[in-house]
Amino acid sequence: MILYKDIIKEDDQRLYQKSKEVEIPLTDEDIKLLHDLNEYLENGYNDELVKELEIRPGVGLASVQIGVLKRIFVIYAYNEKGELFHFGVVNPKIISESTELTFLPTGEGCLSVDRDVEGLVHRPKRITAKFHKYDFKTKKLEEVTMKFENYIAIVFQHEYDHLNGIMFMDRIDKINPFFVPENSKPILFAGEDTEE
Repeated sequence: MILYKDIIKEDDQRLYQKSKEVEIPLTDEDIKLLHDLNEYLENGYNDELVKELEIRPGVGLASVQIGVLKRIFVIYAYNEKGELFHFGVVNPKIISESTELTFLPTGEGCLSVDRDVEGLVHRPKRITAKFHKYDFKTKKLEEVTMKFENYIAIVFQHEYDHLNGIMFMDRIDKINPFFVPENSKPILFAGEDTEE
């Protein structure tokens, strides 16, 4: 079981390296990796386990964050309408993105960064991605092309960045961290703050 202490933090150089594609069909090792990442995120939604295991909840987790440089991550997040997006992502490629941008007014967070980072991260509001999607209920893997928008697009891009060795802080304007371009609008998100 992955615990918060097992997640590598921002001073670890592995977070700044590119992860490698994995072979399809997945090996047993890669399937276990997906389930381990998923278990951590699932446990983060259980208040008792959060206290007992000292888990810091999150909405996405990439395998590099536990030191495994593979192009794999898991999303377990509710969008601003309360719809659940829960699946494993293997070998993703973002194939198109909108010129319109969006951002979280409170800024982004990351399980690999245990400090508050001030500043806004502007990302494409809509993306289309091609990847192998892993369903945790059926344990099936299928190649898909999916469109994401708003909050889930942000979560997907945040995790995708991890596979390319990019941290969210790298995307904050160094001179004016709270600058908002004309083509960027905030996400209006009801509910508690969550971190990718």
